[in-house]
Amino acid sequence: MSRISKTFKKFPKTFWVANTMELFERWAWYGIFMVLALYLTESKDTGALGFTQSQKGYLMGTVVGILYFLPVITGAIADKFGYKKVLVLSFIILSTGYFFMSKVTGYSAMFLVFLYVALGAALFKPVISATISKSTDDTTSTIGFGIFYMIVNIGAFVGPIFASKFRHIDWNYPFYMASIVICINIFIVLIFYKEPKRKPNSESILKSIGTVFKNMFSVLHDYKFVIFLILIIGFWSMYNQLFYTLPVFIEQWIDTSGIYKFLESISPALASAIGTSEHTIAPEMLTNIDALYIVLFQVLVSTLVMKYKPINSIIKGFLICSIGIGLWFITQNGFYLFISLLIFGIGEMMSSPRILEYVGKIAPKDKVALYMGCYFIPMAGGNFIAGILSGDVYGKIADKFHLLKMEVASRGLKIPEVSENFTKNDYTEKACQLMGLDPNSLTQFLWETYNPSRIWLIFTMIGFGTVLLLFLFDRLMLSKTKQ
Repeated sequence: MSRISKTFKKFPKTFWVANTMELFERWAWYGIFMVLALYLTESKDTGALGFTQSQKGYLMGTVVGILYFLPVITGAIADKFGYKKVLVLSFIILSTGYFFMSKVTGYSAMFLVFLYVALGAALFKPVISATISKSTDDTTSTIGFGIFYMIVNIGAFVGPIFASKFRHIDWNYPFYMASIVICINIFIVLIFYKEPKRKPNSESILKSIGTVFKNMFSVLHDYKFVIFLILIIGFWSMYNQLFYTLPVFIEQWIDTSGIYKFLESISPALASAIGTSEHTIAPEMLTNIDALYIVLFQVLVSTLVMKYKPINSIIKGFLICSIGIGLWFITQNGFYLFISLLIFGIGEMMSSPRILEYVGKIAPKDKVALYMGCYFIPMAGGNFIAGILSGDVYGKIADKFHLLKMEVASRGLKIPEVSENFTKNDYTEKACQLMGLDPNSLTQFLWETYNPSRIWLIFTMIGFGTVLLLFLFDRLMLSKTKQ
């Protein structure tokens, strides 16, 4: 313990200030992002926007894909103008952006405002990572980035809990919460931020950005690294269904009242704190278990996989993730999600942190930072593809409303199309009346008739395909390369 205590004392104040800012920024981001798919697609009479699954997928996938690519540019901006100035700009954009997200209702307007939020997040990312890097050294970097990763997941765990409670009062409240949390960074935390030393940049901003892209393109000559980046797009496409698809699937298909009753039998106070007024468990509360598992078990899992080479740990982790996502809903039993999310989380903990480690190991010594900067490119591609999968693909195979419309058409029933005055809920209620079914019976009928759970097999196959290609990549191209 004394050794750990001595290490902790080595961290400068800026390190802890940066971690605090990361905590609040992730609190706001994941508070919104975990419920965003629901907000975009649920019926308008609930206060949501009532978009189609396809619209949701393109909006989330495209904007977040852009977000992960932008740090290539925003990092150069931060180096040119200074970290603290960029942080101020980032927080102003984020706080106003989250607020405006609660006010717009049209698809184009929401797309533009969310893109505005993504710009704020993209300005924040490279600054905070660089601050952590510059406030650690060879003796503190491992535990320093471990603390940072833990802080990320604490924010990712806490944010959705508050957002879930607030959105059941009013859908505007999660966005207000995110805006206020970012304001804490602006008016309190940022006061204590001391900018770490950095090399002055005398180049113009355009030349600096041009230099960044020139250096990035130079990496393309390392064809093995490029192939690796392309392959792991498959993993991120699968992994992001945790945010893009799972909350919607639970909301549409899973009766979580049994979980509520179980918790109530243990502690009525706990059930009331976690559950809804309808005595169910909100989807985002269940998907949030993944972040809880990471907070609890990441250190243990990282310790256990240290003996594996990074590429082997990545392959094994991807495989376990794929199995976990395939098991998410082979039944409608919500309790099963606790086990399948644990399997998924173990795979994530084995692989995700080690991707960056692997990139650092294979990079030439004089190009480590450059290679690290390319780490976000497959995340950008993975988010874009994840949006398509959770949009068009999910919409045709597993979207409850789409399947209901197919059934209504097959029976020749006459129900008005959804409009401003006739919501998705109105349509479903009318269908229940004409089909002689209550809402629960309708859900069960559509589940048995159309088998929407097969959507998870598609995501699993993407994961298995990624694992196979990485295995071949390792055996055929890296077998003689020291990793």
